[in-house]
Amino acid sequence: MKLLFDQNISYRLIDKISATFPHAKQIREVGLEGLSDRQIWNFAKDNGYTIVTFDADFFELSSLYGVPPKIIWLRTGNRKTSDLAKLILMKSDIINEFITNPLLHEIACLELDE
Repeated sequence: MKLLFDQNISYRLIDKISATFPHAKQIREVGLEGLSDRQIWNFAKDNGYTIVTFDADFFELSSLYGVPPKIIWLRTGNRKTSDLAKLILMKSDIINEFITNPLLHEIACLELDE
């Protein structure tokens, strides 16, 4: 599973989840820092990523354009990176099911909270 973390999520998170999500990247790692949401959206779509974000902007794009890419919308408020990593790892089965289950192909957004 290829997760692409939005710029408002620390790049330090990647090391904390890499055993479970070895293909996870933060947008600075792929040269997208400072680009528009639409440019990030297009990159994710073209390269098979699921976008992970705190922002509603990508949810709105998914409402307009559908899938791909899929969106994981973190509805947790500000958290320490270590707490966010724990949440993502705790929800890894749900994330995997959302991304890989063909029956869920048309569902664009997964909202995660505590």
